[in-house]
Amino acid sequence: MTEQGGITDTGGTQPRCGFAALVGRPNVGKSTLLNALLGQKISIVSPKPQTTRTRIHGVLTRPGMQIVFVDLPGIHAKQPRAINRYMNRTALASLGDSDVNLFVIEALRWTEEDERALAELKAAGRPILLLINKVDRAHPKERLLPFIEELSRKADFAQIVPLSALKRSNIDGCPS
Repeated sequence: MTEQGGITDTGGTQPRCGFAALVGRPNVGKSTLLNALLGQKISIVSPKPQTTRTRIHGVLTRPGMQIVFVDLPGIHAKQPRAINRYMNRTALASLGDSDVNLFVIEALRWTEEDERALAELKAAGRPILLLINKVDRAHPKERLLPFIEELSRKADFAQIVPLSALKRSNIDGCPS
């Protein structure tokens, strides 16, 4: 029996199954990524931050495996309203329940909220895949490699995948 990114592989005789949480600050493209991974619209996508207010589940089925993706509300630093505190609690409670956490950030942008989300992910003790979204918008492109290198020093990521959920670019680099 081996484990890959938190999803158990029992040697091919049993199907593999696991939970993968999409985690990050508001508006990094978690819902767009869920829709792209599943090939259909499951989660609402809007330019308005904090559109996702509760957990949304989407199941990807492939021969011999299933992944239950959990699209979480964005983790944010400022929580002045009760709804903001509720959304943060919802997101943070799910981190320890997942087999693997997919940390979604925006290309060439690292914020205090990203730092907070990463601290919470480390504390959860689950494997973390760093998904750098919106690489199609990154200009100049030459800044991407140094940005990725800098991020790789922030945590022991199981994998780092640059992608564009909107353009469906490098989606195959994600777990599926």
